[in-house]
Amino acid sequence: MSVLTAPRKVTRLDDLGFVGRGKSRHRPRNDSSLYGGDYPFFQTGDVKAANLYLTEYTQTYSEAGLAQSKMWEPGTLCITIAANIAETAILGIPGCFPDSVVGFIANPEKADVRFIKYYIDTIKLRMQNISHGATQDNLSLDKLLTFDFAVPDLPTQRRIAGILSAYDDLIENNLRRIRILEEMAQSLYREWFVHFRFPGHDGSSPSGRGKGEGAKPIPLVDSPLGPIPEEWEVKKLGDIAAVNAETIRPKDAPDEITYIDIASVSTGSVDNVEPMLFADAPSRARRIVRHGDVIWSTVRPNRRSFALILDPVDDLVVSTGFAVLSPRAVPSSYLYQAVTTDDFTSYLVNHATGAAYPAVNASIFEAADLLVPPGNLLERFDSVVGRCLSLRASFQRRNQVLRQTRDLLLPKLLSA
Repeated sequence: MSVLTAPRKVTRLDDLGFVGRGKSRHRPRNDSSLYGGDYPFFQTGDVKAANLYLTEYTQTYSEAGLAQSKMWEPGTLCITIAANIAETAILGIPGCFPDSVVGFIANPEKADVRFIKYYIDTIKLRMQNISHGATQDNLSLDKLLTFDFAVPDLPTQRRIAGILSAYDDLIENNLRRIRILEEMAQSLYREWFVHFRFPGHDGSSPSGRGKGEGAKPIPLVDSPLGPIPEEWEVKKLGDIAAVNAETIRPKDAPDEITYIDIASVSTGSVDNVEPMLFADAPSRARRIVRHGDVIWSTVRPNRRSFALILDPVDDLVVSTGFAVLSPRAVPSSYLYQAVTTDDFTSYLVNHATGAAYPAVNASIFEAADLLVPPGNLLERFDSVVGRCLSLRASFQRRNQVLRQTRDLLLPKLLSA
């Protein structure tokens, strides 16, 4: 019998396994004593950013944090019910999560947790539609348990999950390669431009041949960013890159655009691009992006939503919620590394205004101090890191194709 024609039984999620909310009982939630320990603490943003398995986290609990929470085991399906609604990922390591996340532990005699994750993906929009609130979207546990799940027998669930997870396994492999390339680029940037252990820093020739006996390290001099090597400069970002250089004017607009919205960008990655008619595009679809530009979300900079655009796409446009940084006097590989450091992010966070949605404007980007090394060193850096970033972009494009193919199969395999 085909997986497409297998009989289905309509049931509720709690009939297929254990369902419970995460725990974060202590108030205030931001009490510093709860954090900084050894226990992974997964939040809704971490679930949204994950692919199939959840292993990456931005916060940890201390012993005190664990005491007021709960440790969930690998294999638990995490379902977000606040902020990011109906995002799902399966725990790949033990961890805690707050009450804005629901945990589902499949009954091994009734359900395959991967199948349930994919099933929720197909009804995500329906879950989001009943979650709209006056102040914040929220999907309660009671509402979650009102949804019908049309599930086939367990062997069929496993076959369907196996087909779909094959795509996710390829995506995960590419993500691991992407992380390695990112770590290589970041490591070289830190070594040369943070710790100043660049070729020739000790007075030897950058080629490694040395300058003979008595060579002296290059001295450091004071700067707005602290001590830097002699003859290096500190410049304003606006002096080495254009900010929001090109904006679509309706009278000059193309018939079609490829659009990137704020929600489609995570840390270092564009998760979705959407071709559309300009006439049908949102009014915020105005910022023109070129090859080599860096896009940075101006809203809630603490979320670190940015990406380097290396895809040769015609008429690529992003939301006005982005600052588009176009390199002028430095390679794009260097600009990208310089404006995605923790220090640069802190600069944006400290200059953001607005209580509910802290944001920065173009002038804040333009006024940022950036270190500018000599041109020959930038060229050498770009020759290595530029290749890393190009290869990373290639893996990201492959993942977009894999996700699109998987998402086309989802409704066909899981529809009742």
